[in-house]
Amino acid sequence: MLRDVEISQQANLPTKYGTFFVKAFKYKGKEHLALYTKNLCDAPIVRVHSECLTGDVFGSRKCDCGDQLAIAMQTIHQNGCGIIIYLRQEGRNIGLLNKINAYHLQDQGLDTVAANHQLGFADDERTYELAEFILKYMDVKQIRLLTNNPTKLDSFESIAIIERIPIIAPVNEHNEGYLKTKKEKSGHLL
Repeated sequence: MLRDVEISQQANLPTKYGTFFVKAFKYKGKEHLALYTKNLCDAPIVRVHSECLTGDVFGSRKCDCGDQLAIAMQTIHQNGCGIIIYLRQEGRNIGLLNKINAYHLQDQGLDTVAANHQLGFADDERTYELAEFILKYMDVKQIRLLTNNPTKLDSFESIAIIERIPIIAPVNEHNEGYLKTKKEKSGHLL
């Protein structure tokens, strides 16, 4: 169990997809969120979503992040039982400044993985121990994980993943290469 996690009070968060509850979790100087439905069934649908300012906020078409977040919010609200864990791991946890530098390298012809390597980072620097902590804190023992990322499937030691639900976002001319790299180099199940 992680130590030194500061947890906020619960609040209502009305969104264009419906009303959720929200709690913040502060860990190692970063503040993360859990958005969840009023009722949590025995195996809620869970989306572990890493922050993507360019996609989530500005609607970047270079990735599928914003679309995936919207699909997750719609799916969980319609299902009536689920949690979105929003982790502050911008740019696969290399930070916004390095992510923009990686974008520059991608503009020069490198793919996402090669750009991260050029900047001195691994393919993916993200971790998921806080997501597991949040699920345990919420007394969740088993989940239906909304993901295409095989790394997430192997990241939970004490939470049973009873189903993987694919999350398919639209392909466009700007993210086609990005999605191909995710599939071919990172093993995403697309």
